[in-house]
Amino acid sequence: MSSPTNSTIEFFSVPNFTFQNDTTLSHVRLAYQQLNKSATKVALVPTCFRGRIHSTLNFAQGALRDYRVIVVALLGNGESSSPSNTLGFPSTVNYTDCVRAQHYLLTQGLGIKSVDVMVGFSMGGQCTYHWMALYPEMIKSAVIICSSSRTSRHNYQFLEGPRVALENSADYVAERKEVGKLEAPRGLCAFGKAYSAWLTSVAWFEQQLYQELGYQSLSDWDQAVTDVNYRDWDPQDLLVMLRCWQGGDISLYSPGCDGSLEVALSKITVPVLLMPCQTDQYFHWSASEKEARSLPNAKCEIIPSVWGHLAGAGSNRQDTEWMDNQIKEFLRLNDALAD
Repeated sequence: MSSPTNSTIEFFSVPNFTFQNDTTLSHVRLAYQQLNKSATKVALVPTCFRGRIHSTLNFAQGALRDYRVIVVALLGNGESSSPSNTLGFPSTVNYTDCVRAQHYLLTQGLGIKSVDVMVGFSMGGQCTYHWMALYPEMIKSAVIICSSSRTSRHNYQFLEGPRVALENSADYVAERKEVGKLEAPRGLCAFGKAYSAWLTSVAWFEQQLYQELGYQSLSDWDQAVTDVNYRDWDPQDLLVMLRCWQGGDISLYSPGCDGSLEVALSKITVPVLLMPCQTDQYFHWSASEKEARSLPNAKCEIIPSVWGHLAGAGSNRQDTEWMDNQIKEFLRLNDALAD
């Protein structure tokens, strides 16, 4: 459902950018990729936590094959401006920072006035919610996968485990004097270990479904997921993104809602498809069902999978096909109503 990974990554500079915490940089860089560039309809797909452009499920060869798909890297992911590549980058960013930078890219860099559909998984889904809160006139419809409009207390606390494991490791360095990847192999492995069991579900482990990914044993999977897969990540990039995730809450930025999530959601009037997974351990499906009741034009379809959060990432072919079919039908119905 994704296009080949050899598509060109482009870069766009946003000048004189002030972050939510008042840090100002002479420019921030956004990394992005365009697929199906000749299409007239536009789809925006932000990356997720620990997501890179080429690893992002973009549906460009499936439900979005008739869309100009723009995959954009979140601030902090190591491709867009991040601690690892930008001196003076703040230690915390906010989803509103990501949204404002992306808005500048689309409107000033690419000349795009509206987005026909925005598709976001996990942190990408939270970014999508914040887009609709900040620029409601620009997003015509949205698909939000394994995500939420506000990070729950349980989700927040889960993230405290890997954060503290990394920050308290013997090789973690908090200060940075130059750009370039910091080395903290023990800290990154500790982060991965604390994070790993949350990725899927109890049933996934008991059914030994790591074998479907090519690992013969739990130990083999653990070695890859908690060690090898983190080796190209900068520890401070991870922490910046994690803090952004922890602070997700559209009620803080939606005008006139006075901190009420229900009111903030009620202001999102465009069609929204929510797809939580029934076994996701940190974006619980019941939160999406509750959100759907406050959204005026939403549909909630629960992914029937034991792959937990990874179901929404494209890790399992059956789940990806199921999501692709749901998105196709959602877009078809939207087009029919628009005619």
